Amino acid sequence: MACHIGIDQPDALVREGWAFLADDVAAASATVFTRPQYVWVGLPPDRVVTMAPCVDVLSPKNQPLGPNTTAAILDAAGIIRRPTRDSPAYTDADGARRLVRRRAELTEDAPAPANARLVAQVSRWDRLKDPVGVMRAFTEHGPQDPDTHLLLVGPMDGVADDPESTDVFEEVARHRQALSEPDRRRVHLARIPMDDPAENAAIVNAVQRRADVVVQKSLAEGFGLTVAEAMWKERPVVASRVGGIQDQIVHGESGLLVDDPTDLAACGRALRRVLGDQAAAHRLGAAARQRVCELFLPVQHVEAEARLLGRILEAPASTADRLPDDHGRDASPSLAPPIHGRRS
Repeated sequence: MACHIGIDQPDALVREGWAFLADDVAAASATVFTRPQYVWVGLPPDRVVTMAPCVDVLSPKNQPLGPNTTAAILDAAGIIRRPTRDSPAYTDADGARRLVRRRAELTEDAPAPANARLVAQVSRWDRLKDPVGVMRAFTEHGPQDPDTHLLLVGPMDGVADDPESTDVFEEVARHRQALSEPDRRRVHLARIPMDDPAENAAIVNAVQRRADVVVQKSLAEGFGLTVAEAMWKERPVVASRVGGIQDQIVHGESGLLVDDPTDLAACGRALRRVLGDQAAAHRLGAAARQRVCELFLPVQHVEAEARLLGRILEAPASTADRLPDDHGRDASPSLAPPIHGRRS
């Protein structure tokens, strides 16, 4: 059984829904959660396992892209214009070489300069991702030089489980329009096409690789795999200390965490800190990739699943042995109410 939808503060209706499912879930040989804090009260602790998601390094979203190919993809998508002789090419899941052909819809006064320093957040248009807060942190508290630009990237069309995306995008666009002219020129909104998921992923890949800093200022987050994906690309990441994000980033070592996601000044200071010290940014990016290599690659995930399946198959039907977590240790769930983005 898998559940990828959660809630931070369970109300009576949510608890009623859990009560309806509890007996069936508890009867499973194992329940898997991304964090111990997401485990529901009442599940047998000896059958609870924590297992983090992993980065698919071969997917179009995470496969290697050189600087020239990155520039070609962004140019083909119309996000950052920089004509190049290189092809905007990526490899799809079948191993075929394909080209980015669809263009993003841009909301901007003028295109971002090809040599601009770039701060980027890639997420759905969702209030929990706080795109307006990112914009305010950047313009009110972040770097003020005209050569540093903010790029907020999201889907062109709403996704099925996010009916508010159009309203949220329009809200973001209104806030951008209300900025002073100098600030507005430095803020760009890009809606990237969803017709072809592989092409969409290749554009996201290029955006993250081009960014000097990747932001994920979520107000709430289940795990936030987009953070690990940016870390895999050796990007310094500024993110909120919420949900699974804090499991991915070691503050000051493999990224910077903002303790309070509503603290816009703290977020702006973190951006200035990274952008103001290129050597430190490089160290953060290198350490970020190393942390992903150690914890969030498919090899660790497959090994954890293999240990789990082996333990289930070896255990006598009448015995409920303790099951290992993703590092081979016994899981020690807090049995707290579920938080947004649990997986069971």
